[in-house]
Parts: sequence; structure tokens; C-alpha cells
Amino acid sequence: MTRIRDLFYKFLLWRSNNIKEKHFVLIVSFLVGICTAASAVILKNLIHFIQHLLSVNFAADQVNYLYLLYPVIGILVSGLLVKYVIRDDISHGVTKILYAISQRKSRIKPHNMWSSIMASSITIGFGGSVGAEAPIVLTGAAIGSNLGRLFRMEQKTLMLLVGCGAAGAIAGIFKAPIAGLVFVIEVLMLDLTMTSVLPLLITSVTAATVSYIFTGMEAMFSFSQTEPFIIERIPYVLLLGIFCGLVSLYFTRVMNWIEGFYRKYADSYWKKFAMGGVTLSLLIFLFPPLYGEGYDTIGSLLNGQFIGLMDNSMFYSLNDSYFGIIFFLGLILLAKVFASSATNGGGGCGGIFAPSLYLGCIAGFIFAHVSNYFAFTMYLSEKNFALMGMAGVMAGVMHAPLTGVFLIAELTGGYDLFLPLMIVSIGSYITILMFEPHSIYSMRLAQKGELLTHHKDKAVLTLLSADSIIERDFQPVSPDMTLGDMVKVIARSSRNVFPVVDERGVLLGIVLLDNIRNIMFRPELYTRFRVSKFMVSAPAKIVINTPMDQIMKTFDDTKAWNLPVIDETGRYMGFMSKSKIFNSYREVLVENFAGD
Repeated sequence: MTRIRDLFYKFLLWRSNNIKEKHFVLIVSFLVGICTAASAVILKNLIHFIQHLLSVNFAADQVNYLYLLYPVIGILVSGLLVKYVIRDDISHGVTKILYAISQRKSRIKPHNMWSSIMASSITIGFGGSVGAEAPIVLTGAAIGSNLGRLFRMEQKTLMLLVGCGAAGAIAGIFKAPIAGLVFVIEVLMLDLTMTSVLPLLITSVTAATVSYIFTGMEAMFSFSQTEPFIIERIPYVLLLGIFCGLVSLYFTRVMNWIEGFYRKYADSYWKKFAMGGVTLSLLIFLFPPLYGEGYDTIGSLLNGQFIGLMDNSMFYSLNDSYFGIIFFLGLILLAKVFASSATNGGGGCGGIFAPSLYLGCIAGFIFAHVSNYFAFTMYLSEKNFALMGMAGVMAGVMHAPLTGVFLIAELTGGYDLFLPLMIVSIGSYITILMFEPHSIYSMRLAQKGELLTHHKDKAVLTLLSADSIIERDFQPVSPDMTLGDMVKVIARSSRNVFPVVDERGVLLGIVLLDNIRNIMFRPELYTRFRVSKFMVSAPAKIVINTPMDQIMKTFDDTKAWNLPVIDETGRYMGFMSKSKIFNSYREVLVENFAGD
């Protein structure tokens, strides 16, 4: 073992002397592409193996009571795996990546290279109503991060390799290299520069190629366009975009609300499991298409085969009813978000890629199916609109219209529908943007001021560390201190501002040197005046963990150069100065964005 380590150190030394960093990152990005594709193939095969093992003997025309049991077992096993073996939170994979990037660390724990694969394959294989894509994206990002750390890459390169891992994961699991690249730009919000585009492309193409080798050359979903799109259908496409935006808004808001409900029981694992397990099993029992990722349902709708969707359900007798299928799919549209939230809230592990594709496909199909009922409307191809709906809801939920367009085109080979895919995606994105400024992934980070964005000023402010900006060399004084004692404090201080705190450390006000200059040289007044007499209120107080952009706004509003920092209970912590923020801003700008 020691010999291997010594050889590796020699290799690192040789590499640093003979291969430039910008060239070596291309080699590492190639390795990331191979590893992420292998992880995606393993995850997909594990899920399909478990699903086939459990459902091979299901009868289509009978209600199957195992739907009540399987999902509960899945989230129980995966939850216990996370709780007692992994011992770390591995949910919300994309949000974790965004946080790692925004904190400038780009360090993702090594266990994430395998833990998400294990937990999500059990969750989804047993029927959890979530997707495998977010876990594999976290896995890919962890592979990129840890390979970069293994080869001692610099911090800026490490951030790029995290993006490469995410791009490779999307390209590998969907066989969609362009979508992988665009996803990193739109969702992870990494800037596309000449130094970053090539590694991202290498990883995406490598991952897609490896995936093609192991899973075949056909697209993920079989789709044949039998009815060409004509320009007269554009008004209907615009309406579909608005409808998809509203579906995305419903999904985002309800998902956020339900997850907030489950977070109240964060310290009670078994309560969360009981609530999530009961909710999930009942929903899947009532609506079997909610079982697993739902890709079988998507495949059926994309090929115009919707008759068998009610198999294994109590609604089986409505299979041939025009309104029965609308009623059934409408209920699924409403119930899917509850099933997905219950899966993760109850202890399972999965993402919202598949649920958003699933909802979009159903939304597009319902839109066309209902429209075709009326004689005064133009006939709409239900499978074409199901395809467009997938792009629309994905674009709305993720706030990523380009990802929606390219992913759906690559997933299905539906390149002939590129124009309507773009219209629906843009329409959905604009619709949800009127209500939600951030995607479902980034809304919590944005609320905390921890979200890195394409806006360079905001990105730099996000990367600033509050702890490094707080200055703690200001001498605190008490309100009962005399002017004479105050003069002694001034004599040993290099500051002209002094925080006034009580015995608990709570900030009561400040003393400005300029305000007492006319009395501080009069010894006869040293015992007559106390600090409480000449202290003043601070122009504003900064509560710790306030987002940096809000802090800068406070400085601009007050025109102050120094403001006190307090914690949530009002206890004094230090001062922030505008000059210190500007100096730190310049350092971060040079370190992270030089050459962009």
C-alpha cells in the first residue's frame, strides 16, 4: 500500500512538471465521463432488475395488493441504509451540488459516489414514485469532485469537474450529451467559457458513448412522428406552454409545502416513515401508473397507447371510456406530487427529473385529448403534444427551457418537433417565472442568499464568507462606564467606533469618537458623564447569516461605512466595514473569475 502511494506521489510530481493544468483537466474530464456513464448503467440495471423481480407475475386485469406493500418496504430499507450505514443526508442531490458550488468548496463527500446509487435503486425498484436522475447527477458530481481532489486540482478546476460529473451523469443516463452540457449551464449555473466548454463536452460525449455501447443505439423512448407539425397548430402550442407552466407551478408549490411539512418531523424518523409509507402505498394502490419512475406510462402515451394505463387498478373497467381516461389521468396529475414527496419524505431517495417528465407527458396528452373532443378545434396529435408537454413541464419546474428542449429531442429522437418544443418550453418558463423566480432546486438556497448565479456581482457576493469579513477588534464598552473609563478604552484602541453592550452581550448602541471629542479632553467631566448619556443608536444592525446582497443594500441605504453585526438574539459579534467587503470582493473576483 505504501509503495502504491509513493508511486502515485511520483506521478503527481511528474504530472505537475510535464503536463499543464489546462491539458490535464481534459484527461480527467474523460475519466469522469467513463465513470459517470458506468454509474448510470449500473443504476438503471439495478432498478430494472428489482422491478422485474417483483412484478413479473402481476396480472393486468386484477387489483394487486402487493402495491400496498412493495413501496413501504423500499423506503424502509433505503431509509435504514441512509440512517445507519451512510449516516448522512443524501436527498436533494442537485441542491447539494448547487450548495457545494456556491460555497466555493466544490467538495462532495466520497460516499456520494455510491450511496445515492444504492439508496435510489432500492427506493425506485420497490416502486418509489421518484426518478433516478437526481441521485445519478449527485453521484457524477461526487465522482468529478473526488477525482479532482485525488489529482490535487486547484479550486477553480474542481468546480469545473463537479459540473463535468453532472453533465456526464445526464448524458449517460439519458444518452443526451447536449442536454448534459446545457443542464450544467442552466441549472447548475456554471458560466460557459472557452476554458470550460471543452471539458464539459468531452465528459458529455464520453458518457453518452459509453452508455450507447452498453445499452444500444436506440433512443431512451421509442417515438415515431406519424403526423407532421403544421404552422396552424402554433396557437395550441402556445396554450400548451401556459398550461405546462401552471402544472409546473402546482408541482413546485405543493412539493415545497409537503417537504416543509415532513421537515417538522426531522427528529422522528419513524413518524416520517409511517406517514410517507401509508401515503405512498395508498396512492400507488389506487393509481398503479405511479409505481416507480413511470417511464412505461410515458412510452405508452408517446406511442398513442393509453388503453392499458388502468391495468392492475380498480378503474380497470373504464379502460375503454373516453372520459374515464381523462378522469384517471387527471387524478394522477394531481396525485403525483404527493406520491413523490411521500417517497422522499418517508425515507426514500430519488429526484424530480422523472416526475417532471411524467407530469409533462400526461399534461400534454390531456390537453390534446380534451381539445380533440370539441368539434370546433383543430385535431391535435396526442402523442406529439405528450412529447411537447414533457419539455414544457421540465422547463418550468427546473427553470431550464433549453434543457427541456434538447433533453426531450435527444430522449425521443423527436428533432422534427424542435420548433414547437422551443415554443412550449419558453411559454412554460415565462409562465412560471411570473410566480416563482427560482427553480425547485434553487429556491431554498436563494432564500438564504447562498445561490451562485450567472450575475457576476451577485455571484461574487455569494462567494464571500461572512466570517472572513466580520472585524472583531472593536473595543466594547458598558452603558454604566464613566467618561473617564471611556477615555482609557479610547487610548488603547485604534478604532473610532465603540459598541455598547450589556452584561449579556446584547448590543444597546454605539459610541462615536467624533460625538465626544469636545468633552473627552475635559477631566472635570470624567465622572459626570456615563456612556449611556452619549451613546447613540447604530444606523442599522446586520443579523448574522444575512445574504451579502442584502448587506450591501443596507450599507447603501444607510450611507454608513461600519455597521455592527449581531446574532439572532441580539448579542454583539463584531462589525462589518464597507472597505473590508470591497477588498474581499476584489480578491474573490480575481481568484474565481479571472480570465472569464
